[in-house]
Amino acid sequence: MAWVILVISGAMEAVWATALGKSEGFTKLGPSILFVVGCAFSMIGLATAMKSLPVGTAYAVWVGIGAVLTVAYAMATGEEPVSLAKVLLLLGIVGCVIGLKVLH
Repeated sequence: MAWVILVISGAMEAVWATALGKSEGFTKLGPSILFVVGCAFSMIGLATAMKSLPVGTAYAVWVGIGAVLTVAYAMATGEEPVSLAKVLLLLGIVGCVIGLKVLH
């Protein structure tokens, strides 16, 4: 169950990171509220997963998932250019996250 919670909290990291960018320095209310809510859920999930997973593994997976989803969303919405190299590098991160799960 810790892994499921960790994956969800990693996804919530992508939510708060994207909302932070859209908040324009916390001057826009909607994205600012989404940032706070997403950050809270993300941290609670990470802390919960760390009760039964090693800190280093949990943190690496959390960051990896959040980073990949944040970039993927930005590319899907046209806010960031898509390139083959970028996609391959993101797939490398996904592979590393899967590897950490397999080794655990």
